[in-house]
Amino acid sequence: MSLIRSKDTRPEIAVRRLIFSLGFRYRLHAKDLPGKPDIVFRSAWKVIFIHGCFWHLHAASGCKLARLPKSNVDFWSAKLNDNRKRDQSNARKLRRDGWKVLQIWECELAKPEQLKRRIVSFLQ
Repeated sequence: MSLIRSKDTRPEIAVRRLIFSLGFRYRLHAKDLPGKPDIVFRSAWKVIFIHGCFWHLHAASGCKLARLPKSNVDFWSAKLNDNRKRDQSNARKLRRDGWKVLQIWECELAKPEQLKRRIVSFLQ
């Protein structure tokens, strides 16, 4: 578990490159905001979280990356559900403070054009 990264993951870097190529500039991992959002647009009051489907328990029915391991099910179920609850709580706190929040899931990277439209729509 010590090898699991919390910053600069492959999905995060892919989204950052996409956003930069669209001409938007941002800050990374704001420690003063709940949940330390992956990408922050302070002047627009917008943040983006990039979630791994497994680690943040993506609930979409078609997501194949969000399956629970077959061993030690009690541990993983509790851990991943806690991650999910914490994500929801952080997003709720940010919205309450006036921030707009976008969550991007790892599986969404498979459709880059659709993801690009979603990001542009959010940032405009």
